[in-house]
Amino acid sequence: MQGKKDYKEKLFTHFQLSEYVPKDNFYRRLKAALSLDFLYELTKPYYGDCGQKSIDPTVFFKLCLVGYLENLTSDRQLMNHCKMRLDILYFLGYDIDQPLPWHSTLSRTRQLLPEVLFEEIFHRVLMLCIESGMVSGHTQAIDSAPIKANASMDSLELKIPEESLEEYLNKYHHISKGDKSPKASRKAKHDKSDDEERKVSASEKELKEIAARTKRWSEEQDQRPGAGHKQSKYVSNKTHYSPVDPDARISVKPGKARKLNYLSQLSVDTAHHVITDIQAYHADGKDNQQLQDITLRLKRRLWKLGLPWKTVLADTGYSSGENYAFLEQQDLTSYIPPHGTYKGGPEGFVYEKEGDYFTCPQGEQIPFKKEFKDYRTQTLKKEYRSSTRQCKSCPIRSSCLGKTAKEKKFSVTYYRAEYERNNKRIKSSYGRYLKKKRSSTVEPVFGTLTQFMGLRKINTRGIAQANKVMHMAAIAYNLKKYLKFIKKRRETVAQEAVKCLLQQILLLRLILLGNGQLKMS
Repeated sequence: MQGKKDYKEKLFTHFQLSEYVPKDNFYRRLKAALSLDFLYELTKPYYGDCGQKSIDPTVFFKLCLVGYLENLTSDRQLMNHCKMRLDILYFLGYDIDQPLPWHSTLSRTRQLLPEVLFEEIFHRVLMLCIESGMVSGHTQAIDSAPIKANASMDSLELKIPEESLEEYLNKYHHISKGDKSPKASRKAKHDKSDDEERKVSASEKELKEIAARTKRWSEEQDQRPGAGHKQSKYVSNKTHYSPVDPDARISVKPGKARKLNYLSQLSVDTAHHVITDIQAYHADGKDNQQLQDITLRLKRRLWKLGLPWKTVLADTGYSSGENYAFLEQQDLTSYIPPHGTYKGGPEGFVYEKEGDYFTCPQGEQIPFKKEFKDYRTQTLKKEYRSSTRQCKSCPIRSSCLGKTAKEKKFSVTYYRAEYERNNKRIKSSYGRYLKKKRSSTVEPVFGTLTQFMGLRKINTRGIAQANKVMHMAAIAYNLKKYLKFIKKRRETVAQEAVKCLLQQILLLRLILLGNGQLKMS
């Protein structure tokens, strides 16, 4: 007989949320493992003693956490999603008939609470991972990735130089038609930048380089990735700024389109791929300029947690003589490949450490002359130079000096010894193993964060807010790792207990058989 379902909505019903959330549900296990009660005391100074009650700080952080666990970057979309999920409501501590906070409350609360609070939660979650045995601390892999800012390239505006704008436009032809027109293609409603951010920071030489790049850009525009009709001009951080988000910077990676980004610097422990540090930086900075700041912050954190840090793994972007020397001063062993342009001296020249000089292929000594700072790379270098007399009758003069030079002159990094020690480690079998270890550790973590945990875009504005977003994504990632690890460990312990019990039963049977108290079946 065919059945037919008649639905009539009940006026009253008995419903208990905890009964409908399975025992092994992710959010149920997360609720049991994560306690955020310490936030009441930490957030107390940021609220008044009277007036309307705010959102519970523990609920705010749980809502933010759910957003990254569910890969949602929109606060409005997050609230709609939470309403439809019984397990999330149970995790938040809401019943099905209780209205969730308004989506704009999340944005206002995120701006109200400081960065240190987000860092404290990250620290507490990291402690959970350490207590469970997931973090060794010995080897840390460091890497970076650009994260898209919440600002459009179409809203960029021209920086104003010290001289008049009209004179400046006539002087440099790299300014696009869009900048010259009285109406910008996408005018920002509010300009959040200050006077310093609106001024041109480029030198005369840098502006000429930008002009040359603009010419190449216009010729090759149709072949560039991400180049459409809206991005027909070459823009630089030296000449343009974003009034919507002044902290965002123009950056590009090979094969990617130019856009406004923040730079996320990430440190991962190689034992179980737990994130030990994350921080937002301006996207126009270089990795090797930020390594020392990352090292000091991470070393301080690991030291407080009682973990010895010995080895640093990073890619070529972090390479510099200053960094190699700094890491040695911090008692850290670096495995950072040098730049392909690095040479310890000219080909065929042998360095003598005792006298600090080079010996050329003809046996002549090229002595050290002076130290200087390279204006382009801002790195310290040493200059070595021979005399005219030494090179005057040299049989290989033309191939060594060229047509016009009368003496051999070349420069080498000031930190040549540190480079050579690092290179020796890199070329060893252990160094080759660690190179593979680094790429299989930190790169998948970044891929997971950007593709599956809401870090594909910063949905806030300002570097302080971007730092909060990055910390919340890292917290979500570590918690997911932690719950998976303890579940697997409990299953392993249970299997070992069953195995041990079976062994004891078998041993008892053998003893009884030996005593004749049990017959063979």
